Amino acid sequence: MKMPWTKVETDGPAVQTDDTSETDVDVDDPTSGSSRAYTEGKGRPTPKRRDAERKRRGPVAPAPQTRAEARARRKERRSTMSKQEKRELSNERRNQRADQRERMMAGEEKYLMPRDQGPVRRYVRDLVDSRRNLAGLFIPMAIVLILIMFVPSIAQYATVVMLVFAIFLAIDGVILGRMVNKRVRERFPDSTDGGFKLGWYAFNRAMMLRRMRAPRPQVSPGDAV
Repeated sequence: MKMPWTKVETDGPAVQTDDTSETDVDVDDPTSGSSRAYTEGKGRPTPKRRDAERKRRGPVAPAPQTRAEARARRKERRSTMSKQEKRELSNERRNQRADQRERMMAGEEKYLMPRDQGPVRRYVRDLVDSRRNLAGLFIPMAIVLILIMFVPSIAQYATVVMLVFAIFLAIDGVILGRMVNKRVRERFPDSTDGGFKLGWYAFNRAMMLRRMRAPRPQVSPGDAV
């Protein structure tokens, strides 16, 4: 009797054929030769976008030569950042500026403005801060005179008071400038910093209120310098 799974051959007995005789390949077996082979993990975390971008940038470009070039580079860099990265960069710069200002106010030479740098300028600041100057009343007196101008009954006296105060202010400035130049020549005989320029530097500092002076005063009034 001929069965559905048998094949009739003319030269011999029927041969049974079974589709299950072939060996199945386990697609999940990493050792099998199938094209659908098992893929192993990377064994490392996926890098952040910022780190990947840094690697793709290649060698570091030279430092900018002008401020315009520096601004252009900052603008180009910010155009490729996400909002979170821009926020982090802004906070970092804000903290950096605050730290630099605090170091400048403390008198650290590296962070001072060019006009304040050097041992001579530091010595002049100490001389001014250790002395009670008439020029220190300039800002309070100016505010009082401005308020007086709005009172018609005494406004006519404001101009006279201002002229008298300006005369005393000029006298105090001359005395301060001569004293500063004399002390600097004694302490720093080889220094070329002096004359009217140094006296004007001292006078400008003396006119500022003590709490508004930058760098911050390092001596108290009456201290020996």
